[in-house]
Amino acid sequence: MDTPFSTLIRTASHEQHTEAETSTFMGDLLGGALGVEAYARYTEQLWFVYRALEADAERLARDAVAGPFIRPELLRVPELERDLAHLRGAGWRSSVSALPATREYAARVAECAASWPGGYVAHHYTRYLGDLSGGQIIRDKAERTWGFARKGDGVRFYVFEQVGNPAAFKRGYRELLDKIAVDDLEKQRVIAECKRAFALNTALFSALGEEFSSAA
Repeated sequence: MDTPFSTLIRTASHEQHTEAETSTFMGDLLGGALGVEAYARYTEQLWFVYRALEADAERLARDAVAGPFIRPELLRVPELERDLAHLRGAGWRSSVSALPATREYAARVAECAASWPGGYVAHHYTRYLGDLSGGQIIRDKAERTWGFARKGDGVRFYVFEQVGNPAAFKRGYRELLDKIAVDDLEKQRVIAECKRAFALNTALFSALGEEFSSAA
């Protein structure tokens, strides 16, 4: 392939990415039509997905394909748990629940983590680069809409304290994609999984939209 893989994966998944970004639920959430309860419920779902994404990170760090992408400064589960404690209270673990769409999403991430490093990279890419990009818009909106302290409890999921220069980090990440240790056929499979990752994310938004449709 003459075109850099980072370009291929971005352009090939553009339609699915746009569909996820423009979901009704996210539009209503960021537009102020939904309350903080919807934001908290969304944060719950993220916790289930990121537990699946990060559970095998230590093992995958030794993998030739996935290993270069495993960076401790990206790990989000501790921040999600701190946010949930703020949003739901100290006993939040006994009250959170995963939507069926979330269970499907987390199960697919776990399946890739267990048996397909290339597929895991697809999910890693869609999640973390999204957090470093569009996720910052969500953080800003949440702070202004619900009064969270800037980069404080409630929005810590979106705060990457150990990533000093997000733009440079994303450039470096894309360089890793360009050097990913797989052949061209596997690259096409990774692209397909990236599309699937966005579709799973869109399904999650749809499920949340249905749950909160009466509040919009």
